[in-house]
Amino acid sequence: MATLPAAEADISAALVRRLLAEQFPELASLPLHEAASGWDNAIYRLGDALAVRLPRHAAAAPLGLHEQIWLPRLAAGLGLPAPVPLRCGRPSSYFPWPWSVLRWFEGTTAADLPAARRRAWAGQLADFVDGLQQPAPPDAPVNPVRGVPLRARDAAVRRRLAGLAAELPAAAEAARLWQRLCAAPGWDGPALWLHGDLHPANLVTAGGRLAAVIDFGDLTAGDPATDLAAAWLVFDSAGRRDFRDVLGSRRRIGAATWQRARGWALNIATALLASSDDSPLLRQAGEAALAEVLG
Repeated sequence: MATLPAAEADISAALVRRLLAEQFPELASLPLHEAASGWDNAIYRLGDALAVRLPRHAAAAPLGLHEQIWLPRLAAGLGLPAPVPLRCGRPSSYFPWPWSVLRWFEGTTAADLPAARRRAWAGQLADFVDGLQQPAPPDAPVNPVRGVPLRARDAAVRRRLAGLAAELPAAAEAARLWQRLCAAPGWDGPALWLHGDLHPANLVTAGGRLAAVIDFGDLTAGDPATDLAAAWLVFDSAGRRDFRDVLGSRRRIGAATWQRARGWALNIATALLASSDDSPLLRQAGEAALAEVLG
């Protein structure tokens, strides 16, 4: 299994304060403290209402640029708050990548809630997916691991399941299901906008409602089944039914697309499991999603 990649820059509150003082001095005196450090980004809370998001390594830098370029254009149609950059920081002599100042979203991630409590906002997430999944322009960001034909993920999924076999009793069952799901007909429609990573840790909830969708670093275009995987990644059977019913009332989604969506959920579940050595929350999300896929 994998652990959090080592940071390729020495990110600290002092560095963030220095960047703010040079590029956005009107924000530099606000209280600042580290809030999170994830796979790709470090997050610092700035005052009560803002956050600073900085890539931890070079491979993550283009993902932040995608958000800076595209989220302002897409946000109006999403129906939910999203981390649209309010200030776009530039590389400097001491920090090599673009960075952003964003709105801070109060609440807790859906990963901290049992699946039964997520059902209340299944329709909200369905509305978000439907609003986002519009035909994308030819210059939409390219992502080699999202939106692509499901069969393109075959080697990666089989490799993960083989690595997990010793600790995952259902690995062989998952491999057999994966083979069947990969046989579904591919997407033959236009490339649609995709969030690319709709698992519970990227959904913020507050007051029993879905309050925001975050982390659009995997933003891309392609097969809508990639995001429809949320039916299994986020919900139990009751929530999944509500999610599918609302989407089905908006547009026709064929059985093959839902079959691929289940395959995408299996793919992302194995990715969460294989990357969770230092994140019990992601481990739990991966285990729950795999159980829903197999169920």
